[in-house]
Amino acid sequence: MNEVKLGKMTGKKLHAVCFGEILFDVFQGHKKIGGAPLNVAARLNSFGTEVSMISAVGNDSDGKTLVNYIQKRGVKTASIQVKENYPTGIVNVILNEKGNASYNINYPSAWDKIEASANSISEVEEADFFVYGSLSSRDAVSRNTLKQLLKVAKYKIFDVNLRAPHYAENTLKDLMNEADFIKFNDDELFEIAAYLKSDYKSLEQNIKFIAKTTNTNTICVTLGSHGAVLYTENKFYYNSGFKVKVVDTVGSGDSFLASLVIKLFTEKQPQKAINFACAIGAIVAQNEGANPEISENVIAQFLKGFQI
Repeated sequence: MNEVKLGKMTGKKLHAVCFGEILFDVFQGHKKIGGAPLNVAARLNSFGTEVSMISAVGNDSDGKTLVNYIQKRGVKTASIQVKENYPTGIVNVILNEKGNASYNINYPSAWDKIEASANSISEVEEADFFVYGSLSSRDAVSRNTLKQLLKVAKYKIFDVNLRAPHYAENTLKDLMNEADFIKFNDDELFEIAAYLKSDYKSLEQNIKFIAKTTNTNTICVTLGSHGAVLYTENKFYYNSGFKVKVVDTVGSGDSFLASLVIKLFTEKQPQKAINFACAIGAIVAQNEGANPEISENVIAQFLKGFQI
């Protein structure tokens, strides 16, 4: 892994690359644009980061709609490929009474067949950080492309998204070993700790165990309505969450990650970073769909009275 330190960056605009699935989340009666890497990219862009998306769509109306949407959100699309033989991704989303989501993910989709290109390799080489997830590694084509891109990335952020049956233990281990920063939810953390033969029971012990086992400096674990835990440079930082009326949780973790990364890269204040990220995740959960537009005024009003 590369020796890139999180902390204050001045005099330049951050540049990020997000790799993986772009798709439609289909709810009962309607559909919304989504995919974890796209959700992260859109939120990063909203905070002023220059973002490129590496993915693939089908040669169909959904694919054209996706690319047009991404361009309108200000995310670069030069490395989004169009596949003649595979459709644009579709995920059927089922929400329970608490707004928590389960997913039925169509396979194969265009984003399973992302191929490496000179342009995508160059974009990753030049970026300040590279964001990737586990779902985009379910197919050998995209998985092999990701391996090539990880070789040239400066700083690698692994967003774990375990969607059964679309992951394998050995692949997860490889992706973690490449990472400088890993984000889990609590269920994912304990499941992967068990894969790695951890004997520990507590959240903190398993975070430290994974950090040591994978040689990862920064780990974040989200805890749903109970906030999140951040472990960086051998210290823990906590936020206990914000109580909101949840509409759905789709995309809230992605916006959380984008917000956390931005704050960690621009300010060396991990506690403020995790507080801010939890607030943004809560705001997203108050809205339908993965990518609600959030104005500075909405953020300011939400945080009014909180010392973050």
